[in-house]
Amino acid sequence: MTQQTDPTDNGPNPTQTAPDITAGRLGTADYAANFDDAKPPLGHRRALVEAARCHFCYDAPCIEACPTAIDIPAFIAKIASDNLKGSALEILNANIFGGMCARVCPTEILCEQACVRTAQDGKPVKIGLLQRHATDWLFDAGIRPFERAPASGKTVAIVGAGPAGLSCAHRLAMLGHNVVVYEAREKSGGLNEYGIAAYKVPDGFAQRELDFILSIGGIEIRHNQRLGHDVTLTKLRHQYDAVFLGIGLAGGRGLDTQGNGLGGVHAAVDYIAELRQSKDLAKLPVGRNVVVIGGGNTAIDIAIQSKRLGAEIVTLVYRRGAEQMSATGHEQEFAQVNGVTIIHWAQPAAIAGKDGHVRSISFERTTLTPDGRLDGTGEHFALPVDVVFTAIGQLFMTEPIAADDAASSLVIRDGAIAVDDERQTSLPDVFAGGDCISGVDLTVQAVEDGKQAAIAIDRRLRGQV
Repeated sequence: MTQQTDPTDNGPNPTQTAPDITAGRLGTADYAANFDDAKPPLGHRRALVEAARCHFCYDAPCIEACPTAIDIPAFIAKIASDNLKGSALEILNANIFGGMCARVCPTEILCEQACVRTAQDGKPVKIGLLQRHATDWLFDAGIRPFERAPASGKTVAIVGAGPAGLSCAHRLAMLGHNVVVYEAREKSGGLNEYGIAAYKVPDGFAQRELDFILSIGGIEIRHNQRLGHDVTLTKLRHQYDAVFLGIGLAGGRGLDTQGNGLGGVHAAVDYIAELRQSKDLAKLPVGRNVVVIGGGNTAIDIAIQSKRLGAEIVTLVYRRGAEQMSATGHEQEFAQVNGVTIIHWAQPAAIAGKDGHVRSISFERTTLTPDGRLDGTGEHFALPVDVVFTAIGQLFMTEPIAADDAASSLVIRDGAIAVDDERQTSLPDVFAGGDCISGVDLTVQAVEDGKQAAIAIDRRLRGQV
């Protein structure tokens, strides 16, 4: 079910009139500490020690585990020899969002899980922190290492200034093409700017990295341009030599539960976006009793941030077990360390309220049937609550392209845009990448999609197809 806006709901800000929702629960120092960097960087000496732990494997499994295929032993070897510029270039040539991915990538299930030291002593090389060490050094030094190839005379339109779109834009600019990016929001960055927990990317890092990416030149971004409203695929195909769609998943799954239209019931992504854009966290209202429904990264992020804003009790409820949660075990543990209670095997049954605002939510215990289906057990329990956040998945929205003649032959399969290995859609001049083709909520995968699409677009524009 797609999230609908309730006419009595004033938006993601859970103000309403509930007595247990208020702003400024904590002191100024508490907000600063709670939303400081959750994973502090390595110092120079620690980075050298950590780099020395790498075996610099031939045919290293960590490279295979990285969606962008960064040569991890190579960049770590350069850190070990104190060549931080060379290390950063090794990373950024493969992944232009290497700084962001070093902060938010689930390395514990990707490169670090594949690290041979994991099997040897259970302590993988800290690849993510080493990657951050090198890229942060380059950013701090103000080095702009990328240059454009001679102008091709071709221009590509990109829809969506998120990781997929900007990765595609940067690679196309490197290859000599001009790029115009159409972005629906007021700021660029996509989920990097609006959807990632604030404690993972403090100090405006998303915009700092954006500035670095745009410094190559040849990229124009036009904000407040929504596909299907301000711009159409038909017009873009007529005006540009190729089009890349990095439009993400704009629709949220809503609760199909009695009482879901009460005040205080909100989509988690909306509140995270508001929090990320807030200039004063003390002005954000937060509930005393918060319940989060979902089992992914967004659910974990909103639960922890609610606790860090001053909520007294935060409970995350998921309908299946810990192993089935899309949030990694590391993220689940981090939530619990931050005071979040996680209840597994329960699904929402009904939401009750008073004076138009949520007051309690009841759940039914769940179990798996012998044939593997999820089923209710008939056992119920209730939790007092003044704010409910739903984080039960995002959906691809077909509306922006459904009424567009040019998009009539754009194949949608299993709720995503169908593409081939080069990220080309069913339309020969239209490519796509990121969540809108896979639904995989990984920045690093979106970056790779954009890069590979740019390489394919370049071949097409040069007549090499």
